[in-house]
Amino acid sequence: MATRKARRKKKKKWLWISLAVVLLVAGGGAAYLYSVYHNVKTTVDDEIHKKVSGIDHKVTKKKMKAQEPINILLLGVDERENDKGRSDTMIVMTLDPANNRMQMVSIPRDTRTEIVGRGIDDKINHAYAFGGSDMSVNTVENFLDIRLDYYVRMNMDGLSQMVNTVGGITVNNDFAFSQGGYNFPKGQIELGGKEALAWVRMRYNDPQGDAGRNERQRQVIQGVIDKGSNINIVNNIGSVMDVLGENVATNMRFEDMRNLAMNYRDARKNIETYQMTGRGTRINDIYYLQVPESEVQKTHDMIKEYSS
Repeated sequence: MATRKARRKKKKKWLWISLAVVLLVAGGGAAYLYSVYHNVKTTVDDEIHKKVSGIDHKVTKKKMKAQEPINILLLGVDERENDKGRSDTMIVMTLDPANNRMQMVSIPRDTRTEIVGRGIDDKINHAYAFGGSDMSVNTVENFLDIRLDYYVRMNMDGLSQMVNTVGGITVNNDFAFSQGGYNFPKGQIELGGKEALAWVRMRYNDPQGDAGRNERQRQVIQGVIDKGSNINIVNNIGSVMDVLGENVATNMRFEDMRNLAMNYRDARKNIETYQMTGRGTRINDIYYLQVPESEVQKTHDMIKEYSS
């Protein structure tokens, strides 16, 4: 036992569990103390873990064992009182450990597509409102003709708390604007939790619309990853677990996260991002984004190329 403890101490790899649990995947940081191992494992397996029927975990475990690329659906949900919320952020993250690279593809929230299990065409972010994470997973898999291995759902308020937990983040702001009582000058800026949430939520005054907001969301995710991988999280582990327990759901178990932290952490060294595009239209006076089949196929091929 003493030898094991000495070996653990020597390695000094703290298990980084953070933003949408995926920060654990990409943050590569680090590690965990043996003294908190049980509490962290209990929180993940008993509170955060939520299985979905649309993902075959046996297939995923085989891919993880072989250290093959995996696809993770990130859902940022803006849940309010008496409102289940919609998935305003939908990102397919592909981790390719063999080539130390990661790809994040943003799906616009207003994309019109078939809502699997509902039998209608609607905005893709309505899948969560209709059927939660299960319906979101099934709809994204059908839309892009891909297989997802994991999903991570985080309430946007949890994003704000996580930014505070890592001590704030640095982002690059393309143009000056005000939102939620905060002023954001152009250039590199420092954001606390509430500022980050306001910065992410701005959409209507962005010349790129939803695409601009999605880019800011990706910046915040990467900001937390970068900051989290460079700080000693041990002193904040209680706060991290509180944030996750209250705001995150995923089909990952603790052992899956540990595997990702050990074998997939270098994927964050090379990050590529892509924003799906389409044409805005109105149907029955409701705004939708019509994504052409050529764009869907292009996105499908990008994900397949990363995961093959």
